[in-house]
Amino acid sequence: MLKLENFLSLESCWERLEKTEHPIFIYGMGDGCLKIMKELEKRKISLSGIFASDEFVRGHYFEGHLVHKLSAIEESSKQNGYDFIILLAFAAGYRELINKIDELEKKHCLLMPDTAVIGGEPFLKEHLTYRFSDAEKVYSMLEDSTSRKTFESILKYKITGELKYIRECTTDTDETFDNIIKLGSSETYIDLGAFNGDTVLDFVKRTNHSYKEIYALEPNLRNYKKLLRCTENLENTHTFNCAAWSENTTLIFNTGGGRQSQVSKKGIETQARKVDSILNGKKATFIKFDVEGAEKEAVKGSEQTIKTHSPKLSIAVYHRLFDMIDIPLQIKRINPDYKFYLRHYPYYPAWETNLFCVNS
Repeated sequence: MLKLENFLSLESCWERLEKTEHPIFIYGMGDGCLKIMKELEKRKISLSGIFASDEFVRGHYFEGHLVHKLSAIEESSKQNGYDFIILLAFAAGYRELINKIDELEKKHCLLMPDTAVIGGEPFLKEHLTYRFSDAEKVYSMLEDSTSRKTFESILKYKITGELKYIRECTTDTDETFDNIIKLGSSETYIDLGAFNGDTVLDFVKRTNHSYKEIYALEPNLRNYKKLLRCTENLENTHTFNCAAWSENTTLIFNTGGGRQSQVSKKGIETQARKVDSILNGKKATFIKFDVEGAEKEAVKGSEQTIKTHSPKLSIAVYHRLFDMIDIPLQIKRINPDYKFYLRHYPYYPAWETNLFCVNS
């Protein structure tokens, strides 16, 4: 059973920072740093400075702060007989970097405030309080103990900013595909947010090149060109330079590179399509949703396919503040016959948290 008091009794990341007498330093720059700085300023919490790994420091400034070397901050604290608090402001998705962060956490107080990928508001205890009945519904829907553990641990991380909660629920993709998704030899795969084709190739590898059809959607033109090159030798593969959405329309997308191509106020006009309109009644057996915060819209555009054919679903539930609560409830309304699983893969912060739905 999910108990609200177990979460309310936790000291939040921001409560801890408001009470501390130790200097506070942000590790890393970019969007994550800006979001943390905004919240610190809002709460009138003093920031002592910003630092980066020694090899990235070249005497530059970020938002008016001189960027220090980590080694210099450590040496100064040692000489002056105080420790300091590190607020981690960049994502870590590969083992070498994760290990480096774990080692740093053993030496200093290290927190990673949770801020949504889309939108800057952090997850707070009061958020959970007014959404707790929905959280209970989702928790009761989860099929196994690993899913329930993941749900609880990620919520605890979101409140405290402590990475131990992420570590205690981390699993690997092989476990998911072996025990939950269980791909067959005649799958029709829909890849929403196909990026450069890496997830298409992973699907092909896992099916030993035995599948029926592949549909891959990618809105960013630069990424789409890479997707074309990546899939040019694959049979029965259909690629689309468009976004997955709730209707067939035109959207404005930012022009940034990497995976973070998303709907924006500024950018270029990009075609958006409903999955239902692309398939036009054809059966899909596996759909992956990883569309940078547009998951709920993409699910809505796939409603008929989900309702009629019950494809296996893999959905990113970490881009927006309440995705881990809202999206399972959305799928349940569309097709109540699904079984629901939640998994988190190696990543700091709680990105790479995914919902898996199967009807078997």
